[in-house]
Order: sequence, then structure tokens, then C-alpha cells
Amino acid sequence: MGVNAVGAVPIVLAADGGGSKTDVLAIDLDGVVVAHERGRGGNPQVIGWPPVREELNRLRAAVLAAAGDRPLLLQHVYQAGLDLPEELATAAVQLADWTDRAPLLAENDLFALLRAGTAAKDAIAVVCGTGINAIGVRADGATARFPALGEVSGDWGGGAGIGTAALWHAIRAEDGRGPETSLRGVVAGAFGAGSVREVVEALHFGRLPATAVNDLTPLLFVEAEAGDAVAGAVVGRQAEEIVLMADVLLRRLGLQDAAVPVVLGGSVLAAQEPRLVAAVVGGLAERAPTAHAVWVSDPPIVGAALLALEAAGAAPGALETAAREVVAAIGIGRAEERAWRS
Repeated sequence: MGVNAVGAVPIVLAADGGGSKTDVLAIDLDGVVVAHERGRGGNPQVIGWPPVREELNRLRAAVLAAAGDRPLLLQHVYQAGLDLPEELATAAVQLADWTDRAPLLAENDLFALLRAGTAAKDAIAVVCGTGINAIGVRADGATARFPALGEVSGDWGGGAGIGTAALWHAIRAEDGRGPETSLRGVVAGAFGAGSVREVVEALHFGRLPATAVNDLTPLLFVEAEAGDAVAGAVVGRQAEEIVLMADVLLRRLGLQDAAVPVVLGGSVLAAQEPRLVAAVVGGLAERAPTAHAVWVSDPPIVGAALLALEAAGAAPGALETAAREVVAAIGIGRAEERAWRS
């Protein structure tokens, strides 16, 4: 790898920003991580750009200070909430100051997840974490996406959707509108309440944060595995949504008959709950028999780093080094990546 006059290997900057955390790192063209910072997450669709920009700026400044005077070749930012053309354009404006050092690419964080799972040029990625989204790419540069704005754009699922479904079924079982389910006792017990109604009222009056329902997601999977029919139906619905998104994107891109990897990531999928895994694999086999599932165990910042290095012309050996270096640098192993709401 070439060096500058003072012997410093050039670097690229890569960032991955999700709803729960943001990673920013500098990595040189040999694949060695020079500096890394982790901070708060944030989706500009939810909290607006000011706090997201502030955190990205803070993390970038710390990383570049640690990297010193190394030449910066380019910067890639993969951020949640960049789903529509207007949002991509806004991101470029919000981060315009970054271009004082090097060219900037801002894109949806699903591209980082996809690259963390595969280098294939024809590929699909589905993320099921706090929410759900998917993208497809084709070797000729074509892409296919969803608006991914929540229920208003037809989306259902992720930790928020599954947790809300657990609460919905629990309160209906308690008041008689729905079938009996073990979720009734589980939901009340999860918050130390005497009834599901107490939980509903605590959420309504702000004694519990709205995000507390996300904590019910892993509990629903436990009940489904134990044989609760209501919980099992929710898991089945989630699997159907995941498979449907992948199938639609394959068809939009004309890849339904190709041997395409379907990269699956996000905290709900990364947990690899047996019932969900079986339903997703079975659904893909039925709808898209030539596609195959790839379960991501590396964090998305790995994909962000690889994309930035590839754009800068790094050698294949450097990419292999980078994949190992990034995981080691950020301190996330495969076991932690499977944790809920990671």
C-alpha cells in the first residue's frame, strides 16, 4: 500500500447509524482500524436531523482527531431513516460540512447490512430489528426499496411491532375480546403489574416509556416456542412479512430465478429464534426456491467499512483484514450481536 510523504497510510471514514447506536471509524487502506467511536443512535425520521447530526459530528471529530494527519480519501455514512430520495438529499445537506476534508456518500444503513453479509452484486437484504425494512441490488446498479415509514407505508413487524402485538393480544385475552393466551400473564409479569390493564394505563400516562413494549418481543418468542398458539401466530406473521419483502424485491429486479443471497439481520433476526428461522427458511424455499438465506453475525459497521474501502480501491487482502479488525475494534462478538435490541 502506498504511503504519503511522512509514511502515513491513507484512511477512509465509515459510519453506521441506527436507532440504538452509532459507530464511526477510520480505517486505513491496509484494513487496519485507526480509530473508533461509538455513540447514541438516532433515526432522523423519528427525532429529526439536529440530534442525529450533532452526534455524528461529535463522533467524526473524535475519530479524525485520533487519526491525526493521515490523508482522508472518502467518507461513507450509512444511516437509518434514509429511505426516500428527499431524505437522501436532506442528508447530503445536513452533512455538507464533512466535504471540507473528503468526498461524502450518505446512504441507507441497509446497504451496510447487506455488505456485511455478502459481496454478491445481485442480493437482497432484510432487516428486522426495532422496525423492518428491505432493499435489493442488481449487478447493473439497479436497486429496489420500500418507503419504510411504518404502518402508513404498509410495514409491520420488528421489535416494536411484535411487542405491540404481544400487548394487544394480552389485553384482549384479559378483557374477553380475544382468545386466552399465556401472553396475558407474561405481559403483566414483565412489568411487575397485577394485570395487563395496569400496563396499558402505565403506558398511556407515561409511567412507562412507549419503547417498553419492545421488551416484550423476546418473551413472545419464548411463549411461541412453548406452544402458545397466539404467540405462534405472531411469529408466523413476522416470518411471512420478511419472506414477502424479499420475494417482492426479487421480482422487481427480475432475480426471482437467480441464485441470490437474502441477507437477514437486525436484532430480531440475529437472535435466530428457531421458530422464526424455520418459518423464514421454509417461506423462502416456497416463494423463491433459488434464493438462499444468509444470517448476518457481523455488525453493520463491518459492511460500512468494506464499502468505503472498496470505493477507495483497497486490495482484497485489506478487505479480509478489515472484516476481522472492525469486529475486534468495536468489541462486538457474534454472541452479543445476537442479543435483543442490540
